[in-house]
Amino acid sequence: MGIGQAGERDLLEGMVDLQRDQITGILEDLDDEEARRKLVPSLTTPLGLVKHATFVEKVWFHSRVANVSRKEIGLPDTVDESFVLAPEDSVESVRAAHLAACEHSREVAAGHGLDEEFPWHGKQVTLRFVYAHMIQELARHAGHGDILVEQIQAARDS
Repeated sequence: MGIGQAGERDLLEGMVDLQRDQITGILEDLDDEEARRKLVPSLTTPLGLVKHATFVEKVWFHSRVANVSRKEIGLPDTVDESFVLAPEDSVESVRAAHLAACEHSREVAAGHGLDEEFPWHGKQVTLRFVYAHMIQELARHAGHGDILVEQIQAARDS
């Protein structure tokens, strides 16, 4: 059965996984220098986007859904900090961290129902909301990554 005929949970999980793959794909054809290339005034780089997506996985699933403090997980305090690259960050290490975070997110989510609620900014949201939020968040950043990679590839050809 394809994703179009899936039940609600399979559909949501499948759509999140499609976007996770798109995020990982940002780094597919880049070397470390290209992945760190700053093409916009913000902290956004291809490598930074994937590092941020790992942060997002950990905020929503590893912390919020699993009910583990952000401090315990070692998450930065601000969203901007999640884009900051350490000297040791590489295409290989950031990709591996992202894949591991996604796998752990799947394991965490598997233990919860779609209607189960979790705290978010003083209110409660369902796992269904978390999936929908992740789909839009990852899709937006995958699009950013597509544009950056297109610019990098165009520079190679010129």
